[in-house]
Amino acid sequence: MEVMASIMKDHIVELLKEKKRIDGRSLEDLRPLEVKVNVIEKAEGSAWVKLGNTQVLVGIKLDLGEPFPDLPDKGVMTTNVELVPLASPTFEPGPPDERAIELARVVDRGIRESQAIDLEKLVIIPGKLVRVVFIDVHVLDHDGNLVDATGIGAIAALLSTKMPKIEYNEETGEVMMLDEYEPLPVTKIPIPVSFAKIGGTIVVDPNLEEEHVMDGKLTITTDENGYISAVQKSEGGSFKLEEVMYAVDVAFKKAQEIREKILEAVGKKE
Repeated sequence: MEVMASIMKDHIVELLKEKKRIDGRSLEDLRPLEVKVNVIEKAEGSAWVKLGNTQVLVGIKLDLGEPFPDLPDKGVMTTNVELVPLASPTFEPGPPDERAIELARVVDRGIRESQAIDLEKLVIIPGKLVRVVFIDVHVLDHDGNLVDATGIGAIAALLSTKMPKIEYNEETGEVMMLDEYEPLPVTKIPIPVSFAKIGGTIVVDPNLEEEHVMDGKLTITTDENGYISAVQKSEGGSFKLEEVMYAVDVAFKKAQEIREKILEAVGKKE
């Protein structure tokens, strides 16, 4: 297996010297992207994303609960990722492993730090009762770059989410869920764009074969207002300053392409 991996890496590196990739893309090309929303009937919001052959399904559930003690005037958001065993020979049944936890953390941070959801609008009784947003991700098919596929699915699902209106009677303390719905207050659309460094060359949206031989990985999450909300470096290796600046520039351009696809899918085409 190590011999085969070495041969594959040599092959990929030689192609990259000619600005070519193993699947025929150029260095800055994304794989084909498909986004569909409202695919889970019982969820308040949902999305299915296919990036190349990587597929993820994201469902949004809403509940009522207590705010965090240090954030009494904000609702709660939590992200969970399940790596479905059928999606990859390396995924095993059982509680979330380190990969699932890291994936959930990176996606959660991109959404949270961009303040994509106006959490203050999810407060019903300050300090006592707020809406809780659960982002549940199921990886259905792993062919590389799970971070981008998951991040795209999460924000598309949030944009499609409808929450029941709530009526609160201050005198009686009664909370009533109405049979009327309103959109989740999503104010920004953060998009993660990932890069792999292979033999000194930077490529966007690495597939699984490229991830197997990469020296390092960098994910940059940006919003439509020109801000970077999260940066994640993983898989060892190092990136020079000029490589990071190049990645930032490409991330903004590719994020806008992806954002347009998402807006089209949720019926909010600009």
